[in-house]
Amino acid sequence: MPTFSHPRHWKLGSLWMLVAGLGFAIMGAFVKTGAERFSSTELVFYRSIFGFITIACMVYWQGKPLKSPMLRKQMSRALIGFTALLLFFYAIAHLPLATAITLNYTSPMFLALFSPWLLNAEQPLSRWQQNTLNFCVISGFVGVTLLLQPRWEPDLWLTAGVGLLSGIGAALAYVHVKQLGVSGEPDWRTVFYFTLVCSVASGALMLNTEITTLHWQDLPLLLGLGISATISQLALTRAYRTGHTLTVASLAYSTVVFATLIGVFWWGEHLSWLEYAGMLLIMLSGVISSRASSPRPSA
Repeated sequence: MPTFSHPRHWKLGSLWMLVAGLGFAIMGAFVKTGAERFSSTELVFYRSIFGFITIACMVYWQGKPLKSPMLRKQMSRALIGFTALLLFFYAIAHLPLATAITLNYTSPMFLALFSPWLLNAEQPLSRWQQNTLNFCVISGFVGVTLLLQPRWEPDLWLTAGVGLLSGIGAALAYVHVKQLGVSGEPDWRTVFYFTLVCSVASGALMLNTEITTLHWQDLPLLLGLGISATISQLALTRAYRTGHTLTVASLAYSTVVFATLIGVFWWGEHLSWLEYAGMLLIMLSGVISSRASSPRPSA
């Protein structure tokens, strides 16, 4: 079985993260369009059930084993990821969208804090490399703030705390993804258990709400949502398995860049110079962090 701990594989992880970033941006566009008809819980369900059916069919046709030696870790990752997703949607429902997204994108900052204690499979970094990566993660978050320009209101601090918890939950979920990958768990199995838990949990929540009647006209939207989410989830899982954790986390900000560009060309949204400055800062942080994570040449 090939391993992906060698630095030469880290660039592959970065490329997969860019694929995931683009896919999640496209998924966000479908979510924004679908929110006019469907509730957040319904969109989470349709997002998850498509991925679950796709992976389940692949498992059946190819005879892949679902039994996992790390089932507890798989379920823990799935439950943490689903909880973070619920918190994120709650924050979106009660906060300005830009504020909720910015709070959720604090996950790489928490990932940088968790990594030294929770991850020990990668080649140790020098103090200079670690400090540079931490700086890039923070500067990337500053770029997100410039790009989204969140607005705060005093009476929304409690809900903002929920949004912040979604970022912490996402970071913990990514740590689980990395640990599963290092232990040899395949990408498809991790995505299978995640989509299974999300489908069951969101489906149960839908039973307590009024379900929107589906029409044939909804099929392209829901298929687009499911396909983009499934591809993105697989790419994200592989990115964290093959890439350097903090480098991949920094490149997660590419989702914001792609989503902004989609907004410009799809909805005709206009950007200010601060937003362009934020995009540039995000991209520079990703490039610098990629270089910093590479091994230093021997003297």
